[in-house]
Amino acid sequence: MKIDDIGNLMYLYRKEISSCVGTDAPEFLIKSTAQALNNLGGRNWIPIIVKETGEDQYEVIGNSFIYAVAEEARLDKVWCIIADDSKETSEVTKILAGEIRPKINLSYAGRDEIKSALEYLIEKPDSVLKRVNLSVATNRIEEAPRKYWTSLDPITTLKCQITKGVKLNALKEVFELTPEPLPDVIKDPIILRTLTVTELRKMAKKRGIPGCSRKGKDELVQILSQ
Repeated sequence: MKIDDIGNLMYLYRKEISSCVGTDAPEFLIKSTAQALNNLGGRNWIPIIVKETGEDQYEVIGNSFIYAVAEEARLDKVWCIIADDSKETSEVTKILAGEIRPKINLSYAGRDEIKSALEYLIEKPDSVLKRVNLSVATNRIEEAPRKYWTSLDPITTLKCQITKGVKLNALKEVFELTPEPLPDVIKDPIILRTLTVTELRKMAKKRGIPGCSRKGKDELVQILSQ
């Protein structure tokens, strides 16, 4: 890769550019925009973001809609910005282009972040979370011991109208988790109740508690909290 090219605006032959991601834009929108582009001079004023994959070879990493329009408009050359080939650059480019949504790390998210993410989901058209009380859900998620969660499942135990299935799956659009390693000893029953039976049994086994493989969640929580 030519380091000097990174960040540059370049006028590239479209045949030198490929796209692996495509766009989910409706065909009508692509065709009508391509027609407008041709009628108005054929210059893509918003550049396509590409990375170099070889000599005079490039791959689209952002603004894939504009690339699809340029293909439909049969432009010979298109304006592009050259980006580096790192995973981080590809991700932030897609976020800035509105092609993927950024996610909040729920392991450490503050109250305002949780509230704004839930509010976004609740206010979406046809939201499956529209009956969820924003204040109650925000408070209960914010107060929950989230740093050891390996999934969003514990939210369904918080009595905030978010149940397993479509409601819980909806949260995956805005939340992700980066859990801390589970310590060998936890005695806080509130935290213990958020762990799975498998995790509780592993913890009980490490503490030398006999018969842990036959005990249920309530019994394990009671024993481990002592």
